[in-house]
Amino acid sequence: MLEKQELLGPSYYGIALQTAVDAINDCANREDAQIIMNATIERLASEIPASKRFVGPDSKIIVLPEYFLTAYPLGDTIEGWAQKACIHVDGSEYEKLGKIAQDNDIYLAGNAYEIDDHFPGLYFQTCFIIGPNGNVILRYRRLNSMFAPTPHDVWDKYLDIYGMEGVFPVAKTEIGNLAAIASEEILYPEIARCLAMRGAEVFLHSTGEMGNMSETPKQIARKARALENMAYIISANSGSIRGHELPKSSTDGRSAVINYKGQIMTEAGYGETMTANDCIDLNALRKYRRRPGMSNYLARQRFEMFADTYGNEGSQKANSLLDQNGNHKIPDRAHFISAQTETIANLAKKKVI
Repeated sequence: MLEKQELLGPSYYGIALQTAVDAINDCANREDAQIIMNATIERLASEIPASKRFVGPDSKIIVLPEYFLTAYPLGDTIEGWAQKACIHVDGSEYEKLGKIAQDNDIYLAGNAYEIDDHFPGLYFQTCFIIGPNGNVILRYRRLNSMFAPTPHDVWDKYLDIYGMEGVFPVAKTEIGNLAAIASEEILYPEIARCLAMRGAEVFLHSTGEMGNMSETPKQIARKARALENMAYIISANSGSIRGHELPKSSTDGRSAVINYKGQIMTEAGYGETMTANDCIDLNALRKYRRRPGMSNYLARQRFEMFADTYGNEGSQKANSLLDQNGNHKIPDRAHFISAQTETIANLAKKKVI
């Protein structure tokens, strides 16, 4: 019999902060880009405490949009973007964001382009969670990306350094088991499921997407990932991207908090706002997960049936950026199209597509 105290958990508010993103694409060098990034952090140092005051003192998690410090690369090489836009794992940006988390007694989640001393010349798109003590407590590197390196591209070396727990990290905290999902990766059910099977209860989803009025693929996927994994999702989109060629509101709106039944609890409109906020009730979630029945999708899974199909039926291959000696190479953007084209050919040959 399950002890009652095992199920108990706090309830608190989570906020998807739909803040504006100032692009650094037109900056000539790192020094110019750093001015914009520092200004963004200074702006967040005002927006975050104001949002917490408005929503309430029990606001414990604030999620920032995808690439909130820089926007995304447009025409830059891998090395060029690494030098101009990427922050170091021990960079001053994390120290400043940590102070914001500490000053406001919150968990602060976001997404940035990051360089790692183990892989010079490359960068990874990284989701992070900073704890109320100001320290980074979770670092998740995006595993599916169209035009950028991922841990899977240097898989053997990455696993040697960080292990599988570094690939699918879950932070066990006093406000629940937290995990991060990067933007488009909400479309890949295996990522959320791997995190859920490591105990994740609340997915923090930093995204940058076209927030139009139709049911977009990511909007559909968010509800599906919450439902099938019986987990909360706090999803923060940008409140516009300023300073690049597209109209600034193209990537804007529809941030949301979704419950463990796949129901949207609160959804923001458009523009800079903190209106996507709602209660995360861990006690209710944990009771729901321990309840036998048709809707307990985690308990009803039979993963061993799928292992052979996943392992053998074709996908993009690991280690595409490692040579035979285990050294990584720095690709151009065309490499990633070539890898996908090869995979499509293999899937067609096997008559999968």
